Amino acid sequence: MTQSFGKNLKTTIFGSSHQSFIGVVMDDIKPGFEIDYEKLCTFMQRRAPGKSKYTTKRKEVDKPEFLSGVIDNKIVSKTIVGIIRNGDYLSKDYKNLIDVPRPSHADYTSLIKYGKDLDMNGSGPFSGRITAPLCLAGGIAKQIIEKKGIKIHARLKNIGGIEDRKISLLNPPMDELDKIKNKEIAVLDEKKEKEIRVLLEDVRGNLDSVGGICQVFATGVPKGLGDPNYDSFESRIAYLSYGVPAVRAVSFGDGLDSFKMRGSEHNDQFEIIDGKVRTKTNHAGGVVGGITNGEAVVFDLIFKPTASISLPQKSFSLKEKKEKELVIKGRHDPCLALRTPPIAESIMALTILDFLNDL
Repeated sequence: MTQSFGKNLKTTIFGSSHQSFIGVVMDDIKPGFEIDYEKLCTFMQRRAPGKSKYTTKRKEVDKPEFLSGVIDNKIVSKTIVGIIRNGDYLSKDYKNLIDVPRPSHADYTSLIKYGKDLDMNGSGPFSGRITAPLCLAGGIAKQIIEKKGIKIHARLKNIGGIEDRKISLLNPPMDELDKIKNKEIAVLDEKKEKEIRVLLEDVRGNLDSVGGICQVFATGVPKGLGDPNYDSFESRIAYLSYGVPAVRAVSFGDGLDSFKMRGSEHNDQFEIIDGKVRTKTNHAGGVVGGITNGEAVVFDLIFKPTASISLPQKSFSLKEKKEKELVIKGRHDPCLALRTPPIAESIMALTILDFLNDL
């Protein structure tokens, strides 16, 4: 089982959903940077559970603690270790799942792969809870690259089929995106926000769930990050993205809509502005041939509906080898995509910093 990523900045996530703590190791990070601890905590609270009536009722403080490599919020070592304590977990809600696996969860496949020894309480290492230490590392990375003039913001592009307003991929409204980052539902269009609230109330009332799309933007990204083929900027983003539970697709720029376009429409033609090469559009999302071109980097994370729903579902008994009906207990998000903007921002920040560490 691999829980590490990064080529120049090596990051390892450890722990599990219902263990006493989860954490992250960042290796080959450059000493000397002073972390804005309050800013880091605020960033992590955007992902934390129990902050909205539309998310799981599990409540976690999610306040990072540094065990090594950080003194008085200053990075003093090339390796830092941070943890987040788990407090509000109810393992008893998962006892019936030892015998009856949940549909669209890793209960059955983890048993095939690892047997019964892996701690699967709260979905163990397959839980969305592991994105908390990812955000710890990502929050630090984001602060570091902000000092280099790189800004990163995300929004909810679509929830359950309700689309937020269309915005420019060439010149994304970063100030507007910054203003919505702490909203319960991080969309720009207030009318769409109301529609999403109605949808979520309906879904929650019917014990069901919906998916969504999170869109993230980075401006000020240097030209030339990434290589062709298997070490491209996109492949690094995809590697981290598919480590996030419930991600079903990753797309850059116009992404999934590109196949509907003609080449004459999709090609990002060049122009010279004040002696600098720019593209007239940004359908590619700032990455061409696996290499950043200096325009805004834009990608979408497409999330499936939350698999944990309270409606009766068909499953089977591992012991009896016969079909059984399953009702999942516990506290779950009717739309887990709502808490994903800081996760997407973390993926972007860690990928950019990893490439910058090579320069």
